[in-house]
Amino acid sequence: MDHGRKALRLGGLALAMFGFGFALVPLYDVFCDITGLNGKTDTTAAVAAKRVDEQRLVTVEFITYQNTGLGGEFSPSVRRLKVHPGEMHRVDFTVTNPGVDNRVLRAIPSVSPGRAAGYLRKTECFCFEEQPLDGLARAVMPMSFYVDEALPDDIEVFTLSYTLYDISEQVASEG
Repeated sequence: MDHGRKALRLGGLALAMFGFGFALVPLYDVFCDITGLNGKTDTTAAVAAKRVDEQRLVTVEFITYQNTGLGGEFSPSVRRLKVHPGEMHRVDFTVTNPGVDNRVLRAIPSVSPGRAAGYLRKTECFCFEEQPLDGLARAVMPMSFYVDEALPDDIEVFTLSYTLYDISEQVASEG
């Protein structure tokens, strides 16, 4: 094989890799929609529900994760809650900082299945803003919510998970 053909093939391969990398974001979004992974929730406060559907019960599960190396505790006051759509509920999340250094934390929410994310209405949430936490401290962070009554009938259970990140260095570098 001559050098010209080899260079053309390598150039085509580089172009194909660039195209694949460019297409990864929309492909990931489609993958998440199909599998229900990484259901993003609203990061703004919702207004209170107008009506409660007493005929229906939906189970909401709560899961917490910590970014690697964070240490301490991060847990919900309840792991599972049966709610009527439109009914307000509050769940407290406890976080501890086992280190002596002050930290700034950020919680990133996710709902699974992903199509349920649009029906979870938070009126108050620690995930709306950064959470400062002193060294060797413990904090209780509230989250108030209701499930929109328009939640499709085939969704009887959904999971709200929070991943907690230490963003202290990022906040310090921003000044």
